[in-house]
Amino acid sequence: MKNIAVFASGTGSNARKLIEYFKQSPLGRVSLVVSNKANAGVLDIAREHGVETALITRAGFYENDDFLQVLREKKIDFIVLAGFLWLVPAWLVKAYRGRIVNIHPALLPKYGGKGMYGIHVHEAVVAAGERESGITIHQVNEHYDEGDTIFQARCPVLPGDTAADLAKRVLTLEHRHFPEVVEQALATL
Repeated sequence: MKNIAVFASGTGSNARKLIEYFKQSPLGRVSLVVSNKANAGVLDIAREHGVETALITRAGFYENDDFLQVLREKKIDFIVLAGFLWLVPAWLVKAYRGRIVNIHPALLPKYGGKGMYGIHVHEAVVAAGERESGITIHQVNEHYDEGDTIFQARCPVLPGDTAADLAKRVLTLEHRHFPEVVEQALATL
């Protein structure tokens, strides 16, 4: 059984789906939730489910690779970014190359990169008059949202949609597909 670390910065709805899904999977389990925000809702979700948590600081994450020792001690095999807003440093990409995935709330390569997260993505999609949006699950490399695409799912952008309307539709896709795609990636290890 593979140990999964979920990195998240926010409320943690995708982390919750992953934790719950992998309680039933023979391939892996979420054994660590990592956040860069002490008040992130994802930490409460982890505690509610009995999952260990770790808090990281910007200095500790970018100035050295000490956190790698924590991941090794916890025997982490795979990392999932689920609303984690920091760029993954090169030392972590190197140590987990091919074993870090991210979910992005748009159809990459459009609407990706620094500053393109959450509602900002949906606002940009609606403002551009796009007819569809969706999710992209991709490998993580040293650049925001540039890793190889593993999976995409699409949904319409309806006339009159607000960014909030689109966000709800995209979140439904995230919750439906993310755990299964992560499980498929684990199966290839």
